[in-house]
Amino acid sequence: MTESPDAPQAPKTEAAEASTTPATAETAVDPTEAPAPEATADEPAAEAAEAAEPEAVEPTAAEPEAAAPEAPAEEPKPAAKPAAASSKPKAKAPKPKAPKPGAFKAPSPAAVAKQATHTVVAVPVVAEVPQERIEEALAHGLVEEGVAYVIVAEERVEVGPAADDDALRPYVDAFFDLEASVERFHARLSTAEIAPKDIDETLASLQESIVKPQVVGDLETLGERLATVRKEAEEARERIQAERRAAREAAITAREEIVSTAEALAAKPEDQVHWKNDTATLRGLLDQWKEAQRSGARIPKDVEREMWTRFTHARSAFEKARKHHFAELDRNNADVAARKEELVAKAEELSQTQDWDRGARGFRDLMNDWRNAGRGRRSVDDALWKRFQTAQDAFFEARRGAADAEDEALSGNVEAKEAAVVEAEALLPIKDLAAAKQALRPIQDRFEAAGRVPRADVARLAKRMGAVEKAVRDAEDAEWNSRNPELEARASGAAAQLHAAITALEDEIAEAKKDKKDTKKLEEALAARKAWLQQVEGVL
Repeated sequence: MTESPDAPQAPKTEAAEASTTPATAETAVDPTEAPAPEATADEPAAEAAEAAEPEAVEPTAAEPEAAAPEAPAEEPKPAAKPAAASSKPKAKAPKPKAPKPGAFKAPSPAAVAKQATHTVVAVPVVAEVPQERIEEALAHGLVEEGVAYVIVAEERVEVGPAADDDALRPYVDAFFDLEASVERFHARLSTAEIAPKDIDETLASLQESIVKPQVVGDLETLGERLATVRKEAEEARERIQAERRAAREAAITAREEIVSTAEALAAKPEDQVHWKNDTATLRGLLDQWKEAQRSGARIPKDVEREMWTRFTHARSAFEKARKHHFAELDRNNADVAARKEELVAKAEELSQTQDWDRGARGFRDLMNDWRNAGRGRRSVDDALWKRFQTAQDAFFEARRGAADAEDEALSGNVEAKEAAVVEAEALLPIKDLAAAKQALRPIQDRFEAAGRVPRADVARLAKRMGAVEKAVRDAEDAEWNSRNPELEARASGAAAQLHAAITALEDEIAEAKKDKKDTKKLEEALAARKAWLQQVEGVL
């Protein structure tokens, strides 16, 4: 077929572009044609690395809502002029050069994970259209006076210039390209991730291609097919929008939980904060926020900005309280260290004294001061305590050495004191108190004159001598109680009174018997007086 100089350019679609080799039986939809996931707009920039305390970045300006989605490819575009008959040989394509080492860079795992995959769908192309269908499409067109028309509902619609009937073939090819675009769009509805914006733009483009055709074919049937696809597309759009709304609400709830947890940590009273654990929790919340930005659903910019402001304020308040707490702790540790350093200096000075009593009292007071000084940084406290303990041990070790030397020097006095104690113990049991007291006095003098003894013998000898002295005192008390003039005088007066009372009761009983009265109470009183008299006479 000879190309007309006025022949129109055939509408070019993605399906037609994909089929340049007639020998190919069918062409599969490339998975990469699916729209890429929408770019996240207005998300707070994630920190690349955290220092001791991470500080998040304020949300940046919004990017276009859909930076990556595939532009609708179904809109018909003027195609290149049909190739002329094979009167001229085609030039050979240049032989591709071998790639240089390192020319191809392997995609990262994250980039591979983001690539959408879907079922491969075979889409008809012009090269596969049977001749019968081509003839049916040609039947819907005609050429008059160099103008090509398509018949739609018994009306002629101009589609472009054409020299003769043979020039309709490019318009027919464009029709089948348009038909393939409709089918491919229909396949994308169920097999690819597609945005509502893409659906609307593609539907508008396809509808315009039918309303203002530049193709020749059965546009009525294609319009009906497009109406069916439109219905499914609108349902898919509603479903996608509902899913996005649900995902957005879930994302807002998750972000709100992050912010509320951070605010609860910031509002804790200082005495209830576990600084290590709560700081780790707050850092974990920041990581959750970053992860929600990277992989979570998009949320409205104003909502995200408001929650980010609250989250930042909570983190700032917590960090301010943390810094204040540790600054106060450092000051307190410094004060404690200064007080304990002073106590250590006193202990080291006191460890040189040989006044053992004063030194022991001094170390006791220093220990009390150490306990009241408070707790500081553990490493500093441990070092100061080691110095304090070293000074204390040095003092008491010196005192023990001096005491051991003194005990060795006093060991000779033990024999004399032991002899005095044995002599005193020979006085027991005491039979003659006066003789025992007279003999005990010189023994006590010899006991004292024997001098000091080692510490291990002091209590033993003192206890034995004390037992003899106690026996003498008990004997004196017993003798005094047995011959107490005052007690005897009181007993004599009581006995006289009891005798008089007994005589009077006996006279009353005699008179009562004469009068035949009851004498039971009088007799009981008489018996009691006689018992008391017996006890008093026992004392005398």
